[in-house]
Amino acid sequence: MKPYPLTFVPILKEKVWGGRTLERYGKQLPPNVLVGESWELANLPRSVQDGQSVIANGELAGTTLDDGFPLLIKFLDANDNLSVQVHPSDEYATKHPEVHLKSEAWIILESTPEGRIYIGLKEGTTESEFRASIKSDSVPDCLHEINVHKGECYYLPSGTCHALGAGVLVAEVQTPSDTTFRVWDWGRTGREMHVDQAMECIDFNAPLVEHKQPTPLQSGHFLTTHFVDTPFFSIERIEATQDAELELVVDSNPVVLMVVEGHASIQHDIPVDAPMGTTILLPSGLTNATMQFPKGTAVLRFDLPDKKELA
Repeated sequence: MKPYPLTFVPILKEKVWGGRTLERYGKQLPPNVLVGESWELANLPRSVQDGQSVIANGELAGTTLDDGFPLLIKFLDANDNLSVQVHPSDEYATKHPEVHLKSEAWIILESTPEGRIYIGLKEGTTESEFRASIKSDSVPDCLHEINVHKGECYYLPSGTCHALGAGVLVAEVQTPSDTTFRVWDWGRTGREMHVDQAMECIDFNAPLVEHKQPTPLQSGHFLTTHFVDTPFFSIERIEATQDAELELVVDSNPVVLMVVEGHASIQHDIPVDAPMGTTILLPSGLTNATMQFPKGTAVLRFDLPDKKELA
C-alpha cells in the first residue's frame, strides 16, 4: 500500500480547567463537559488509557499506528489555570524507568488580554523557599509570569516548572510521555500532588530560558515563522498571503501538519479536506500530493530531527 496523508479521531480529555473553545476547531464535544485537551496524534504505550490515536481515513481507517510515533500533539483549552507542575528531568527518568522524559512547546493560538503563562522559577529561588511558597499559597510569586499573545511559541524543556494560565488556547507538541508532577493547584482540592517528585526534577540553578519570538519571513506566497529547533522536534508556522499550493514530498522522516487558521485541502489519490483544527500525518515516502492554501490559511508544521524538506 502506498503512503497517504493520515487523519485521526481526536481523543478528548475532560479537565477541571477546561472549557468549550475547541468546538470552534471542529471538535465534537459531549454536552455539559469541560474539555481541556484534544489529543490529535498520540501513540503512547497501550498501558496508557486512551493513549493511541485511531486513523480516520483511507484503507487504514479504524487502526492505530504500528510503531511508537515519537511525538504527542494536542490542543489545550485553558478556561482556568492549569496546575503548577513539572515533568521528569533526564536524571530523574534515568533513575526511574517507569517514567519518561517530557519536553514540550506551546504555540499560542488564542489569548484573552489577560492571558498568562508561567515558566521557570525566579533566579535565586531555593528548594526550601519554593516548598514554603506551596504551604503559604504564594507559588506564583516564585514563577516568571508572561503575558502571551497569539502567534507566539514557548519551549519548556523537561524539568521546567510551569503552568498554563486561564484564557489561553495553545497547540502543544511534546515527547510521548504522560508523566506530570503537580506541585500546586490554585486552591483547588481533590487532585493528587507530587511535591517530592517535582523537587527531584527541578534544577534550582538552571539559567532562565529566553523566549525571543522570531520574525516571520516572506517567501513567494507564504509567510513562514521558524519557531524552534530542539533535540526532539522543530516547529514552523506557514501562512498563505494569497491563494497558493504546495507540493508535499516526504522522504525518510514523517511530518505533521496542523491547520490553525482557514481551510486547507490535500489533493491525492486519498484526498483530505482540512478545515481549521485538522491534524495530518504525512508518512515517510509520501509523493503525488499537493496542499491547497486559500489566502489566510495557516498551518503548524512539526518535524522530527534531521528533517527533510516538504517541497
